[in-house]
Amino acid sequence: MAEHANLTRLTGRFGGPVCDDDDCPNIYATDRGTFVVQGDRFGALAVPAGEAAVEIPRHILEEAVRALGW
Repeated sequence: MAEHANLTRLTGRFGGPVCDDDDCPNIYATDRGTFVVQGDRFGALAVPAGEAAVEIPRHILEEAVRALGW
C-alpha cells in the first residue's frame, strides 16, 4: 500500500471526546476507500511483521458510523 494517502478524520469531532493533542483513538477514511485506525497497540494478538493491531473503544466506531451517515 502507498504510504501517502489523503486522510479524512471521522472521529474526535462529532460529539465524541475532545482530543486536543490528536493522541486519542481515531478512525480516518483514505482517498483509496480504506480506513486507518489510530489507537493503543493490542499486544494479545501476534501479527506478521509490518502489521499492527490496535484496540479502540466502542464509542469511536459508533462515532465513525455517524460520520459516514450509516
